[in-house]
Amino acid sequence: MSGDVHVRFCESLRGRFPWATRLAIFVKSKRAGERVMASISRYLEQKLKVKVNQAKSKVSPVKESSVLGFKIHHKKLRTLDSKVRKFKHELKRITHRCPGISIGSRIIRLKQYAQGWMGHYGCGLKYDDAIALDGWIRRRLRMCYWKQWRRPRRRIRALINLGVNKRDAIRLGLSRKSYWRLSKTLATNSGLSNAHFEEIGLISLRTLWCKIHHPATAR
Repeated sequence: MSGDVHVRFCESLRGRFPWATRLAIFVKSKRAGERVMASISRYLEQKLKVKVNQAKSKVSPVKESSVLGFKIHHKKLRTLDSKVRKFKHELKRITHRCPGISIGSRIIRLKQYAQGWMGHYGCGLKYDDAIALDGWIRRRLRMCYWKQWRRPRRRIRALINLGVNKRDAIRLGLSRKSYWRLSKTLATNSGLSNAHFEEIGLISLRTLWCKIHHPATAR
């Protein structure tokens, strides 16, 4: 049975460990895990004088274990679903449809947050998840555009300026559909295309993912 030892030791040694620290040790069996956990705990407490938090230390199968927001799934490192949900929640907050925040400001905040998150969790994020999140972010921003345009005349003018056919622009501009539904229409996707968002500086999670997983070939 595959298992791991999860040791958590708290602040001690006069600031040598200024924060609670998590340590994961992987061994071949549960019995070996129990033996190593006892040995490591004894060494930490008796030799290094570090207090081990026994309540949070455990021996468990690899598939039931996680550390620092990651787990091992089929021999691959994976970011915990809870971390991805939290990431998406923060992205949703940044792209909230409040009209008082400019698209440019949202783009900057998205870039800062996404780069930081991907720098830590990107190595365990699945490629398909990065693609899906990219599409979802762009749709959220398209919704923000619709919210900012508000009035039908402004909507129509903005869509025409983005290259949308005049007939489609008028039809959408007069539509009573919700901002979220309008953000997925063909005309909206044509005017506010992926190329448009790339041009105004929207960061791509797919690009960040490729730089992390395939640095030699990433563009």
